[in-house]
Amino acid sequence: MLEQQGSDPTKPAAAATGFPATTEASSYAPVAPPQSKPTVDWSTGLCDCFSDCGNCCITWWCPCVTFGRVAEIVDRGSTSCGASGALYTLVCCGWPYSCIYRSKMRRQYGLKGNCCTDCLLHCCCESCALCQEYRELKQRGFDMIIGWHGNVEQRIQEVAMTAATPPSVEKGMSR
Repeated sequence: MLEQQGSDPTKPAAAATGFPATTEASSYAPVAPPQSKPTVDWSTGLCDCFSDCGNCCITWWCPCVTFGRVAEIVDRGSTSCGASGALYTLVCCGWPYSCIYRSKMRRQYGLKGNCCTDCLLHCCCESCALCQEYRELKQRGFDMIIGWHGNVEQRIQEVAMTAATPPSVEKGMSR
């Protein structure tokens, strides 16, 4: 025989299964869909390759170097530039591999685009896509030559320098 919980007749009786009884209204409460982050434009265009001629030439002749640098930053140092570049070269058809990194980079930084455009860009214009990714990371403050760990170390030193510098105080009163 089931007993009522307390003396309040509006509360439901405890279920025989041992699970607490719920009212119908609370069990079907609507849940708001997750909000998506607004996307931002890439800082440079796809065909702005010549704004950084040095990287443009490196990417044209040896795309594995640019890919390795981009991959190391996007992976936050979990893979090295050399390992990523070597794998890009060994695959012999690097655009599917680099397309994955473009998608990953877009998600990390909230950049406009989708998987289809990522694949089309890397399939049709691999060098331009790699150059754009390189420039984007550079615009975001990364020194692409020193890699992820070098950038982290550099930022730690910058923070330590600003924390160690006392604020300047003017002596005396002035108008």
